[in-house]
Amino acid sequence: MLSYQHIYHAGNLADVQKHALLAVMLDYMGQKPKPMSYLETHAGRGVYQLNAEAAVKTGEAEAGIGRAEDWFDADHPYMRALTAVRAKHGAQAYPGSPALAVALTRAEDTLQFCELHPQEAEALRGAMRGSGAKVHQKDGYETVMGICPPTPRRGVLLIDPSYEIKSDYKTLPNMIAHVHRKWNVGVVALWYPVLRDGLHKPMITALKDKNFPKVLHHEVSFPAAREGHRMIGSGMFILNAPYGLEQEAAHLTACFAEINS
Repeated sequence: MLSYQHIYHAGNLADVQKHALLAVMLDYMGQKPKPMSYLETHAGRGVYQLNAEAAVKTGEAEAGIGRAEDWFDADHPYMRALTAVRAKHGAQAYPGSPALAVALTRAEDTLQFCELHPQEAEALRGAMRGSGAKVHQKDGYETVMGICPPTPRRGVLLIDPSYEIKSDYKTLPNMIAHVHRKWNVGVVALWYPVLRDGLHKPMITALKDKNFPKVLHHEVSFPAAREGHRMIGSGMFILNAPYGLEQEAAHLTACFAEINS
């Protein structure tokens, strides 16, 4: 349960999809003069150095953000966050979703991150120092269930597990339904890997059967990172999707189609 470390995969094509959509959501919600909450169940270390041995070894960042930066204008919120993080942490830095959220939220917003892995949680605290964000070294699912509905009630929850625990695929639809019952105005965004063996498919069917409101379901495909790698795509299932997110999803679909052609 505590073995996964995202540094091996930071900045890969799955991150590009997830973070581009997340950045647009946060940017849109930040345009209204009302504070919001931002929560994460599996935050990671917050900032990753793409020249670290682990990141270079897999080559996933080079094949991911290394080729995808040209997909976005400089004023795209994803690129604004990337620029801000690199100005603070160096030219090889890449923002995990916590750092992206810090870059795109305001002083009046409330940020809470869960990370159970001891070393990752310690690194996250360092990366978040001075931001005002709260870091919980606790189980993300249990903590979020206790926090919701958050204050302010307007906000976003990102659920981004590693899926090392295979039961996540079965338990997440009911967990999300429970959160939605408690916090029906919240934007709830679930990321999941698209796998060769289709392990994710029953989960998506179960989520669709819940008939959640204003759902944006977006999947992209891409070449496997290496021979035998099971992940061949990335998906986001978003409840109460903010206005304009479909346009960003369509842009991403077109960009990913180019690398598959």
